[in-house]
Amino acid sequence: MAAKGISEKEQMFWMAEKEMEYRVDLFNKLTQTCFDKCVEKRYKETELNMGENSCIDRCVSKYWQASLLIPFLFVDPFYTYSIA
Repeated sequence: MAAKGISEKEQMFWMAEKEMEYRVDLFNKLTQTCFDKCVEKRYKETELNMGENSCIDRCVSKYWQASLLIPFLFVDPFYTYSIA
């Protein structure tokens, strides 16, 4: 059902635009968080070392899992018991 004065097509476009903004913001936060956590402030090499690669891999995985889980926790606080 479309909101008053807004067609369904416009509403769908608005929702898609907001979803895209959310995804870009999530990516930017993930990138900055994992970079700050895993990459040394003083660059010694032109490429990431093995430790930094492993850290970034784990960080991205955990960040992504949390970003997928958090919305469900606001909807159903007992959701964590059903996924365990």
